[in-house]
Amino acid sequence: MKPVPPGAPGTPMRAFVQRAYGAPGDVLRLEEVERPVADDDGVLVRVHAASANPADWHLVRGEPYVARLQLGLRRPSNPVPGCDLAGRVVAVGARVTTVRPGDEVYGSPFGSGLGAFAEYASVPERQLARKPRNLTFEQAAAVPLAAQTALQALRDRGRIEPGQRVLIAGASGGVGTFAVQIAKALGADVTGVCSTRNTDLVRSIGADHVIDYTHEDFTTHGRRYDLVLYLAGTQTPRACRRVLTPKGTLVVISGDAEGRWVGAVGRIARALAMSPFVSQRMVAFTMRPERADLEFLTELVESGRVTPVIGATRTLADVPETIGQLESGHTRGKIVITV
Repeated sequence: MKPVPPGAPGTPMRAFVQRAYGAPGDVLRLEEVERPVADDDGVLVRVHAASANPADWHLVRGEPYVARLQLGLRRPSNPVPGCDLAGRVVAVGARVTTVRPGDEVYGSPFGSGLGAFAEYASVPERQLARKPRNLTFEQAAAVPLAAQTALQALRDRGRIEPGQRVLIAGASGGVGTFAVQIAKALGADVTGVCSTRNTDLVRSIGADHVIDYTHEDFTTHGRRYDLVLYLAGTQTPRACRRVLTPKGTLVVISGDAEGRWVGAVGRIARALAMSPFVSQRMVAFTMRPERADLEFLTELVESGRVTPVIGATRTLADVPETIGQLESGHTRGKIVITV
């Protein structure tokens, strides 16, 4: 029998497939499906490691419901979840110039089609970069979505400047651990907000000050910040505004919220609605994977200024349980999936 070339149509692979919204254990099935192929601008990657993100449980649940306008109204338009990967290039499209077969890469297929909880993934070239030399595949897989979210929130939306006071609410989570390190690398004085069990961790990654939210409400302690990055918690935008300087910026990405219809989107909408009527900037955004940002992060990682914080490592078979754990909240750093 003639061997099948890498990336050929019809070649099987294992992947977690989701054909309906619901609880991870109910709707995710590990199946044998057809391996994707790289289009002209795409790269086929043999996935060695992936990582789980809070975005994954929202995608699997289809919550908040308003998000289904983008995800698919009745069922997910992307049947394979997973937003982060690290692996080796198998094949490249005709217009791809930055990587070639055999290269070790990392990136995010987020928003591009089939996801990373699979043995192979096809990723647009612009959403990949060469893997940092000092990271394993498992460590590298923890970086793309969370670190790019932190970078874009602080640098692009928050307009961070050296010497500014920056507060990060949710400093011990996946995005938060990167945000603390990136803010320090960009010259800020950083305060991290987390629970008691994570205060030592947040200090160890560079936070100048740590607030234990189980004992103190950062919105009432009287200190003012040039930039607040809100990743987790129950405070309202109005309460967060109390700790901003007169020209400070609040970047709202998420936060704990009940309600299946709008969830944290309601907090984001309130912040944006308030923005035209106050002196401070209230902003929100959706992370966009970009090779230039990955290359910037690679420099920070290889220089030792940013290191992924990995809370646990699991296997591909553990994906439903892992996503369920993320849904329960209070995870520490990133959870990595070996494939």
